[in-house]
Amino acid sequence: MKYQIDTQFLLDSFKEIVEVPSPVGYYVQLNPVLEQYAAKFGHTVTYDNKSTAYITLEGEDNSKTVLVGAHVDTIGMVVRTIDKNGFLRVRMLGGVNYASVEGESVTVYTRDGRSYTGIMACQSHSVHAYDDARTLERNDNTMVVILDEDVHSKEEVNALGIRNGDFISPEPRCEFTKNGYVKSRFIDDKGAVACVFAALKYMKENGLKPKYKTIFAFPYGEEIGFGGTYVPAEVSEYIAMDIGIIGPDYDGDERKVSICAKDNAAPYDYELTNRLIGYAEKAGCDYALDVFYRYGTDGNAAVRAGNNLRAAAFGMAVYCSHGRERTHVIGLEHTTNLLLAYLMDI
Repeated sequence: MKYQIDTQFLLDSFKEIVEVPSPVGYYVQLNPVLEQYAAKFGHTVTYDNKSTAYITLEGEDNSKTVLVGAHVDTIGMVVRTIDKNGFLRVRMLGGVNYASVEGESVTVYTRDGRSYTGIMACQSHSVHAYDDARTLERNDNTMVVILDEDVHSKEEVNALGIRNGDFISPEPRCEFTKNGYVKSRFIDDKGAVACVFAALKYMKENGLKPKYKTIFAFPYGEEIGFGGTYVPAEVSEYIAMDIGIIGPDYDGDERKVSICAKDNAAPYDYELTNRLIGYAEKAGCDYALDVFYRYGTDGNAAVRAGNNLRAAAFGMAVYCSHGRERTHVIGLEHTTNLLLAYLMDI
């Protein structure tokens, strides 16, 4: 059966959540928003000491506990040092593709709560001024943030309250096309987060409980490999909702939900992955089964950390991963339907 989810809510919640900055380790702005969304459906949010947010639902059968993880951290940068001319040097948070953020507006968040916009640029920023403007490799040592402030020295930047270690987030530039495409940075993984809330909305409106006690987790460290390393002891299954990849070796596309059979570390659990395939077929989801190479999720991070559980992974497929990504609303709908089928254990 297909679940008649509220697609407009799915898109509206994605747009709101994706516009709240949450680069790896920066949770101060998004966690209150997660609390607001949980409250819409009668749930509260709890936290662990890593500021991972949790929503817990009682099941029809509480003898088993499962966890669905949708990471809320995004790729970004931190201030590494401030040049004498006032440019900010950076270090990346997660696998930033600098070619995709060159020329993008960014915001710097200071530790005392202020924020400043700027532009992400290569130090050889102009073809009119630098011989190597087209050829210089874009990396941590050549990319800078030029602030949208009248500052020309390190001292002037420091006077704004900007210091080493301040977080930097690119603009998401979320856009919906009239024929269903979703274009935005950070579909990885806020597309999955929106699917979770669309599923919670459907369950609330239809008076449904999940088959088993279910914990929804929203970690902040997936992009650097440790988001799923802590798991509550009672959890026996970890479902990582994360993007699918589109490429020459893969069957996934934007109008399908991708089920990951193996990532760069290891295969996902055989039986649990088979169950996801069965749920997708019963729920009428168009799906692809793929093996991803330069890719990992919190599910396998949880296994590698020694937790006694089985893991599997699925999510909407995107073009241009870790850039300004693109998916389709149909892929988001299939992802939400697969999640509901798993929760209901149809």
